Amino acid sequence: MKKAYRASLLRFDASGKPVFDEDGLLVVAPDATGRQRVLDAGSHADVAARHPGAHTTHLPGRILAPGFVDMHIHYPQTDIIGSPAPGLLPWLENYTFPAESKFADPAHSNEVAQFFLDELLRNGVTTSLTFATSHVASVDALFEGAQRRGMRLITGKVLQDRHSPDGVRDETEQSLVDTEALIRKWHKVDRLGYAITPRFAPASTDAQMRGAGELAAKYADTWIQSHVAENRDEVSWVRELYPKARSYLDVYAGFGLMRERAVYAHCIYLDEADRALLRETKTAAAVSPTSNLFLGSGFFDFGSADRVGYPYGLASDVGGGTSFSPFHTMMAAYYVGREGQTKAGLSIAPSELWWRHTGGAARALGLDGVIGNLQPGCEADFLVLNPAVTPLLARKTKQANSLEEMLFAMIVLGDDRLVERAVISQAG
Repeated sequence: MKKAYRASLLRFDASGKPVFDEDGLLVVAPDATGRQRVLDAGSHADVAARHPGAHTTHLPGRILAPGFVDMHIHYPQTDIIGSPAPGLLPWLENYTFPAESKFADPAHSNEVAQFFLDELLRNGVTTSLTFATSHVASVDALFEGAQRRGMRLITGKVLQDRHSPDGVRDETEQSLVDTEALIRKWHKVDRLGYAITPRFAPASTDAQMRGAGELAAKYADTWIQSHVAENRDEVSWVRELYPKARSYLDVYAGFGLMRERAVYAHCIYLDEADRALLRETKTAAAVSPTSNLFLGSGFFDFGSADRVGYPYGLASDVGGGTSFSPFHTMMAAYYVGREGQTKAGLSIAPSELWWRHTGGAARALGLDGVIGNLQPGCEADFLVLNPAVTPLLARKTKQANSLEEMLFAMIVLGDDRLVERAVISQAG
């Protein structure tokens, strides 16, 4: 049965430009699997005439917007958000690895997974590319929780067979056997997808990296996720470990781990050859500004990314990142764009920030036209936003003279309270 929602409506065209209807109508209907998809979207005057029998829910004063897409987040780090450290490597040693060792326990994995998924939805994140841990139980728990909620979620077992402490270090051959078994168990089940997940180059032996590359070739529609060029100390370490590689990014290329649906978090310390490699292989960057600012890692170069033209989108990177909220992530990206460029002063338009956390992120994940937008054919993951949820937001958005001003007001002043409801395109 068709359902219609009447409110202001935000979506994006094929070039990522915003399309906004002050009085809009979103019509959704189930596909052959029972999953809700966008059937029609546009101004109420135009769309209502095409669907005279649709049951309409009227949401005055609200904005319907695409669900946010988080391109890089660690669910096992939920409990270490806001933990102080002088930099990335000490933070991993002192907080991350001790926390992740607990995920050998299925009950602990399940408890954290449920909290994590609820927190995503509360903040308006309807799709995420997520790190689990090196424990199979952590992957099963997250997939099971996402499946129950009908969410689109991508995750995978972390591969780390060296330079890792007891409790998180895995065994090379078994880690690859487990990865393939998890791919066969979960990949493309309902709205779930598998990501082959080397933690980062220093944490995997050549044998494990080769095995990951072989699995990536065998299961070509899976995702790949890892980290690259986040921190100067990390980059120096990789140079010592791989003296023959042209760059840190080139290490992954050498093992067959760069292709469409491959996503590398951070991508701060890149050169022109690296950026060209990302573009040529259709490999994406997950930009994590709150994490980079918190850990003092550096600034992503938005200007060079746009000039070269490789895919990228925004990510929270919890727990190095400091918030689940896409509004906080977009605000941090704006700061980085203003302050962190080779040529200072790049001001990123609010609609561009929003696009990079919705449709642009979906495109970077190889899911363009599937999620991240409210155009016909997309899965109907959307948010009901209340731009008057706080007195200050109500005052500011009422004074907005343009769509860009209104979007920016929500970015600057918004948090989880702005998300009145997240609607998931689940079957049934």
